[in-house]
Amino acid sequence: MGILIAILGAWFSCSFVEGDSKAVTTSLTTKWSSTPLLLETSEFLSEESQEKFWNFVEASQNIRTAGHDGSDHSTYHEILKVASQSLSPLQQNLLKFSLSLRSYSATVQAFQQIAADEPPPEGCMLFFAVHGEKTCEYDSLGTLLKAASERPKPFLFRGDHTYPAFNPDSPVVILYAEIGTEDFYRVHKLLVKKAEAGEITYVLRHYIANPSKEKVYLSGYGVELAIKSTEYKAKDDTQVKGTDVNATVIDEDDPIDEVQGFLFGKLRQLYPDLNEELKELRKHLVESTNEMAPLKVWQLQDLSFQTAARILAAPSVEALMVMKDLSQNFPTKARAITKTVVSLELRTEIEENQKYFKGTLGLQPGDSALFINGLHIDLDTQDIFSLFDVLRNEARVMEGLHSLGIEGFSLHNILKLNIQPSDSDYAVDIRSPAILWINNLEVDSRYNSWPSSVQELLRPTFPGVIRQIRKNFHNFVLIVDPTHETTAELLNVAEMFLSNHIPLRIGLVFVVNDCDDVDGLQDPGVALLRVYNYVAQEMDNNYAFQTVMSIYNKVKTGDQLKVEHVVSVLEKEYPYVEVNSVLGIDSAYDQNRKAARSYYEQTGVGSLPVVLFNGMPFQKDQLDPDDLETVTMHKILETTSIFQRAVYLGELSNDQDVVEYIMNQPNVVPRINSRILMSDREYLDLTAMNNFYVDDFARFSTLDSREKTAAIANSMTYLTKRGMSSKEIYDDSFIRPVTFWIVGDFDKPSGRQLLYDAIKHQKSSNNVRISMINNPSEDPNSSNTVVAKAIWAALQTQTSNNAKNFITKMAKEEVAKALEAGADILEFAVGGMDTNIFKEAFESPKVDFVLSHAIYCRDVLKLKKGQRAVISNGRIIGPLEDGEMFNQDDFHLLENIILKTSGQKIKSQIQQLGFEEDLASDLVMKVDALLSAQPKGEARIEYHFFEERHSAVKLRPKEGETYFDVVAIVDPVTRDAQRLAPLLLVLNQLINMNLRVFMNCQSKLSDMPLKSFYRYVLEPEISFTAENTFASGPIAKFLDMPQSPLFTLNLNTPESWMVESVRTPYDLDNIYLEEVDNIVAAEYELEYLLLEGHCYDITTGQPPRGLQFTLGTSTNPVIVDTIVMANLGYFQLKANPGAWTLRLRKGRSEDIYRIYSHDGTDSPPEANEVVVVLNNFKSKIIKVKVQKKLDMMNEDLLSDGTSENESGFWESLKWGFTGGQKKEDVKQDKDDVLNIFSVASGHLYERFLRIMMLSVLKHTKTPLKFWFLKNYLSPTFKRRSKELR
Repeated sequence: MGILIAILGAWFSCSFVEGDSKAVTTSLTTKWSSTPLLLETSEFLSEESQEKFWNFVEASQNIRTAGHDGSDHSTYHEILKVASQSLSPLQQNLLKFSLSLRSYSATVQAFQQIAADEPPPEGCMLFFAVHGEKTCEYDSLGTLLKAASERPKPFLFRGDHTYPAFNPDSPVVILYAEIGTEDFYRVHKLLVKKAEAGEITYVLRHYIANPSKEKVYLSGYGVELAIKSTEYKAKDDTQVKGTDVNATVIDEDDPIDEVQGFLFGKLRQLYPDLNEELKELRKHLVESTNEMAPLKVWQLQDLSFQTAARILAAPSVEALMVMKDLSQNFPTKARAITKTVVSLELRTEIEENQKYFKGTLGLQPGDSALFINGLHIDLDTQDIFSLFDVLRNEARVMEGLHSLGIEGFSLHNILKLNIQPSDSDYAVDIRSPAILWINNLEVDSRYNSWPSSVQELLRPTFPGVIRQIRKNFHNFVLIVDPTHETTAELLNVAEMFLSNHIPLRIGLVFVVNDCDDVDGLQDPGVALLRVYNYVAQEMDNNYAFQTVMSIYNKVKTGDQLKVEHVVSVLEKEYPYVEVNSVLGIDSAYDQNRKAARSYYEQTGVGSLPVVLFNGMPFQKDQLDPDDLETVTMHKILETTSIFQRAVYLGELSNDQDVVEYIMNQPNVVPRINSRILMSDREYLDLTAMNNFYVDDFARFSTLDSREKTAAIANSMTYLTKRGMSSKEIYDDSFIRPVTFWIVGDFDKPSGRQLLYDAIKHQKSSNNVRISMINNPSEDPNSSNTVVAKAIWAALQTQTSNNAKNFITKMAKEEVAKALEAGADILEFAVGGMDTNIFKEAFESPKVDFVLSHAIYCRDVLKLKKGQRAVISNGRIIGPLEDGEMFNQDDFHLLENIILKTSGQKIKSQIQQLGFEEDLASDLVMKVDALLSAQPKGEARIEYHFFEERHSAVKLRPKEGETYFDVVAIVDPVTRDAQRLAPLLLVLNQLINMNLRVFMNCQSKLSDMPLKSFYRYVLEPEISFTAENTFASGPIAKFLDMPQSPLFTLNLNTPESWMVESVRTPYDLDNIYLEEVDNIVAAEYELEYLLLEGHCYDITTGQPPRGLQFTLGTSTNPVIVDTIVMANLGYFQLKANPGAWTLRLRKGRSEDIYRIYSHDGTDSPPEANEVVVVLNNFKSKIIKVKVQKKLDMMNEDLLSDGTSENESGFWESLKWGFTGGQKKEDVKQDKDDVLNIFSVASGHLYERFLRIMMLSVLKHTKTPLKFWFLKNYLSPTFKRRSKELR
């Protein structure tokens, strides 16, 4: 105490501080009203699952009745308490963070805008919408429902909340209401009853009848206070009066606790009676620290390394705080940092690591990077909302793996597996005799002059040159229906390739009627095939192809092939042949007719026409004749490089058959099934662990979806090729990475066929295990579940091998028919079966397993009664349509995909954990379902750094908990460090992480590396005042700032935000704190969220320059408009959260063009209107393809002399500059308007602007229109400009 008083006394005797501490604060709010946290929490849970959303809706009514004091603080904690019932501790932290970010406020506001567009009936706290009709009264609902079927169903958005029990044929009732109100719970219960009875489809949308007067305070943005050059005058000398400062912005405890080694927070606690003296001492130390004198060049050189040394000298728990303080206040800290000594070990280690950063990660000294679990987080392009999504997805996966018993390094090793479905194209086998090859590069004489060695591929050529080699490297197969109108165009492309000596082997498959007694004189397709076969036999395949082309030359454009076209060519070229003998029913030229259709159906390549390149089908949009030529040439060049590599590595030699080599590649499968290959995939959640089984239906029916799936998995007994489970013989090598659950009614032929095909496939594979889920077509009883009970009894009572043999018998139709006829089940017993125990299980009256399977198919798999499906490693493939083929080849393809993308990789990791076979195979299945269900993203980066002893900040995770592996690489004196340090501090409070921050310093600096102060507005949780009310919101605070420099304030917000300053009397471009009384409080508002897009004309492939779009609602179709730019077809529209309709602008845009397709929107592709929903703060980018109308193909959108009555910004420009007349007709007219465009920033230049405006007004009689860029204007100028209007 004595020492402190002595210090204070000495200081008071020699110094006196003049003036108060000055500060700058910045806040950013939304235009819309603050949304209730209860609704935002429900949206957070909705993203977890709809089941959790509806559980929360039910449980949230207890918040009103809970015994709390009604304050904001207690209500907030009650909401968290209810939500936490279905969330892990990590998810609870993420929920708190999302509420602090207010990231779901935009989602709630989107529903509010949708409700406003209905619009709501007058004076209603809630209302119902039934197929376009609205009412506030539940009693009136019955009347609306009676006539609902006569009106079209409403469009439902992706984010809508549909109650899980619903009948798809029932009318849709949309309830607009606010969760948490008494009125809501009253009608909610009634609607749930109706939905569960199948009377309605119940959809809930948020609607707040009495919105709050408060705004939403946003975070997740940066604020820069840059030191401005004073070489020229930019500051307005007008005195600012009436500084109405927001009094809530400064808090006594906000300043940094430590100043020059003094811990003032601690001192205030120890010596409360010296509070005023401590405040004065702190102020003096801050101002002496804030010295801004310029540094010498020799002092600048090592600043980056010296800052790193200062950070690394701090205890690891405080190092991030030190980094944040030094980087964000660098201009005032730089002089003190120059006195820091840099050790040789630190410098050497940083330089060694930099070699690795450059060689492996492509990072130069001074560059920054952030990796979370190996995922690269680009700080320049990814905002905090995208980062939150990454954290949430990673948390979901890690907690899933943890619940499966995988922890620590094993968890992170599995997490780093790249098991996303690959984009590699699958190919079908083209070695079928059904393909009619019209040429062969290896044997045809026309190619004799070409070299035949594969080594020719390695000979240098100019880029883009197609190599002519006598090898069938490139095989082009057309599978066509001869009568289809596009066939002629496709054959023309093939003829062009042939005549121009393109190195393509061309094959044809004519898919025609395959009935036994078809007459070619009646069927043009059959006639064409028979003529081809006749000419091929008489001459050769090439001549036959030319004859086919002659036939199609007779067909007029747009017409279909007819028998007379075929007959006329046949009679002309072969007058001596009898037409009936070639084309008739008894034709001898009928080869390949049935084989062609069989090949087409067996390969499953989709609707005709189909074009295969080396067995890989082209996309449908590539089959346009103009595109097909280009795409094929690109394919030739692309595959040439693959063959070059194979030749170079010795994988392909001269004596090998090239086609055999191509067909032996792993991507070649017997059959391509689009249902299997589709990118939109659905997976079961297999991460729950419990001890429930399907043989207790009463218990099973009460479980939620995850628990039901766990009970199904627990109850499974599997069939395997070896016929032995690990219970009988233990062998580590027999982990089976592919698990099929066959779903169907096994008492019906379709279900048995699916099971039989799966078992047939299993005989050829040791990687597969199979089990069954019965989905009865009718309510189960003893007579309609005979086969299902027999399968179940065999699985429960017999050895795996005996069960497999018995079930194979049960899947055969003749056995099923015999059982239906009354045969005894034991007649079909296989050798080695214990028939007594089997019969006891089979005759048991208990059918709980059938009931459990049935309810599982309905509630979780979403199947109708009797529908079939296949579940492969948790992926649901189905429901399969009635009659849809899913055969042995499909199972082969499915296995091939799983093994290639995920199965083998996961198996190799699970083997290292030492589980027994059945448990390990279960684990592979569950891990595959978990990892494959994640959104496809960039591959994780493997990093192994050399040293971290001297040059890295390290924070170790808590033991025994799931942790994130976070690696940051940063130069501490860069803008990235100013953002990264506060971000890592917040992450440290949110998640358990193993953090390593590597310094990546620059040497020999010649200039001040940071010339600005910076604050990143981000809080891990909502804060409250001492009165338990919500604090005013996250704000940026620059405290104890030096007063002599001239500052300019900038906001760094996500790219899609349009922000404007709305309230401050000060010039934010020129802040001079010496002339400020106390605080400069800048208030900004999020004016718009940008909807961005790209537009192309599908005919030309170019942007349709000058095309205009409008964005609006059903009640107000045109709210904003825009024009498509020539550069990448870019367009941009201003919007806010809600559902918007994108249209072509009335006038020439709509007259000439139509919207052909759209991507990234929220309406189905075939919808007439393009609906776009903005329901978050992230960027939304859409793609629109347009096409000219048939009668407008020659019209030019930008042509002169058109009489279109369009208005808006661009039309105003046209009329402003030209008066809308042709150049030669422009003349002075009394209605002409003079347009003046101006850009001004800062109060001084705004003064000049006002002087200019008044001067022009005084000196001209022409009507004037002034144009300003609103974003650059100060709130004061905008307020005064309104008065000028």
